[in-house]
Amino acid sequence: MDVFTPLAEFVRRHPRLLVLTGAGCSTGAGIPDYRDTNGAWKRSEPMRFQLFVADALARKRYWARSMVGWRTMARARPAMAHHALARLEAAGHVELLVTQNVDGLHAAAGSGQVVDLHGRIDTVCCLQCGVRSPRRLLQGELLRRNPGWAALPALAAPDGDADLLAHDFADFDVPACTVCGGMLKPDVVFFGENVPRDRVASVRTALARSDALLVAGSSLMVYSGYRFVEDALAAGKPVIAVNLGRTRGDDVFALKLEQEVGAALDALAGRLCGEAVP
Repeated sequence: MDVFTPLAEFVRRHPRLLVLTGAGCSTGAGIPDYRDTNGAWKRSEPMRFQLFVADALARKRYWARSMVGWRTMARARPAMAHHALARLEAAGHVELLVTQNVDGLHAAAGSGQVVDLHGRIDTVCCLQCGVRSPRRLLQGELLRRNPGWAALPALAAPDGDADLLAHDFADFDVPACTVCGGMLKPDVVFFGENVPRDRVASVRTALARSDALLVAGSSLMVYSGYRFVEDALAAGKPVIAVNLGRTRGDDVFALKLEQEVGAALDALAGRLCGEAVP
């Protein structure tokens, strides 16, 4: 028996999983995570919706950092965790994959049943008319309007952000919606926004069909994800986790494997794929 055996045995007993993933699944793809092993912020809290819409300078700062940081997102490719979960879905073990990440890497790896709980960073929406457009088109316009910013050195930050310090953002030129002239925002759920009700409802419907909830690479510190742990427990369904470090659910897990999530899920897929799902 090795450290991964209890995880495989659990899934054999609970073959249909609702899977909830977090930033730990994408660190292997070069996308930094938000929190340390104690669940604390590694940097300042992400942008809040209320500040974004109310403060023009805050919007300029957001889009300047995003323009520089987009190169990290654009070159990111699915990592071991993403591929393993796609294999588990193909083998019939994943009822639904719910991700708190906004990078789209689960879909890129081949997972078909995915709810992007917090939206997708590769899409931009207009807060006035609601039209959506690809982020890559906005990136081209940002670069055209602000050519001097493109080569600025910066450390990669989570979700396509970049640590640009001690810069004056006042002259950064942010385009408006080409349809109505409205304010553009990444099509993601900022802090201070609510997850759309239809997404929550679809997850709860899938949870009712599942045998257990698997949390992979998430500290669960954000309630938008932790609510599904509460839902599973209320329905009498066990919750297990694969995560390095402390999580909000440590006291309620039926099993917790404190291992690197990519290696653990790859080992799980290697043992279960090819086995018949009851």
